[in-house]
Amino acid sequence: MKLKTALLGKTFQFRDLKDVMAKANEEKSGDQLAGIAAEDAKERMAAKLVLSELTLADIRNHPLLPPENDEVSRIIEEGVNEKIYAEIRNWTVAELRETLLRHETGNSEIRRISRGLTSEMVAAAAKLMSNLDLMQAASKMEVTTHCNITIGQKGVLAGRAQPNHPTDNIQGMKASLFEALSYGIGDAVLGINPVIDSADSVKELLNATKEVMTKWQIPTQNCVLAHVKTQMRAIRQGAPADMVFQSLAGTEAGNKAFGIDVALLDEADDLIRRDGTGTGPNLWYFETGQGSELSAEAHFGIDQVTLESRCYALARKYNPFMVNTVVGFIGPEYLYDSKQVIRAGLEDHFMGKLQQLPMGVDVCYTNHMKADQNDMDNLSVLLTSAGVNFLIGVAMADDCMLNYQSTSFHDIATLREMMGRRPAPEFERWLVKMGIMENGRLTPLAGDPTLFM
Repeated sequence: MKLKTALLGKTFQFRDLKDVMAKANEEKSGDQLAGIAAEDAKERMAAKLVLSELTLADIRNHPLLPPENDEVSRIIEEGVNEKIYAEIRNWTVAELRETLLRHETGNSEIRRISRGLTSEMVAAAAKLMSNLDLMQAASKMEVTTHCNITIGQKGVLAGRAQPNHPTDNIQGMKASLFEALSYGIGDAVLGINPVIDSADSVKELLNATKEVMTKWQIPTQNCVLAHVKTQMRAIRQGAPADMVFQSLAGTEAGNKAFGIDVALLDEADDLIRRDGTGTGPNLWYFETGQGSELSAEAHFGIDQVTLESRCYALARKYNPFMVNTVVGFIGPEYLYDSKQVIRAGLEDHFMGKLQQLPMGVDVCYTNHMKADQNDMDNLSVLLTSAGVNFLIGVAMADDCMLNYQSTSFHDIATLREMMGRRPAPEFERWLVKMGIMENGRLTPLAGDPTLFM
């Protein structure tokens, strides 16, 4: 495996594959914090050049985190289709990139190739791509899933209604939810982040959302984003959960910091399939985000893009209904400014889609980050162009419970109208019946939450 190159009159020697992968990343404050980033643009260019000439076999034969030491690595290895891998193992990373971007390479061929890739190969390809490359490749991929309804079709932009409330007050939550529904948002999920991580609170929120769904005959699914153990207790007590949720990391140690492991996820998977209220077959909601492993000191010197890609192999094991990266939530320690947030959102969407996941993005930032709402507007447009499955809708784009900025209900409605996207078909038929939408456009009734009062 060649780890040296001469560039601009200087020889660059990299220590190992982990070193090349980290230094080939676009600039990320998280990699700088970890002490693994390229020193300057020249070293970054050299690392990209070295990485481009490595073969997929080189990457697989030099694991960044050996399977004997990490259960996520074992899942990645077990997920490789050996027949397809044998056909492409001698491709260079540059050849993988070119194949994905080639005009004649369509969704079905990309889907087949993806079965022979590891998460590290996917991350390597992302490092060689421009933002437009990431968008072009992702836009070819269609990943549809079904819980109670189907999302992910070409031309569909779904929205998660996120009616969080700072005290889990049911009436306050419903006020936000009714606004979301009035703008046509909620086809991905009625998904609430609870303040109180207790089975009683989760049960109350699930009952409240299910009552709204039943009363208004809304074709969608509900979920409360508590810790998976809390959700399991609520479901065992009879709570009506269509899906089960959990945040994921890209290493076994990172997941232990979240209080989970594969055995627990397997148990939750069995429970939601046995006692959940969703039709299925896709009954999971996962969230990820670059930097979580470093914040838990569980990154093992691996860069945050590669670790994020590894999350997607773990998610794929459970055939989820939806996955999203909460792209700017952690803060400037990991993504310093809007340029890094935009890059990360496009990387994550591409890497998830290439691993056949139904990817959405929480287009968001925290107030101590060098970003603003105009930057989020820019990323929302880029992701919609790239075919993102869903975005997150929060009242006025300001989550008063989690204290971060995201996209509003009317932002998603605007993106649909401006870029020719539609809600999920079953949900759109309901919107038409309610008089909120007609011929693919919102009516004058839209945006009026009193429709549901």
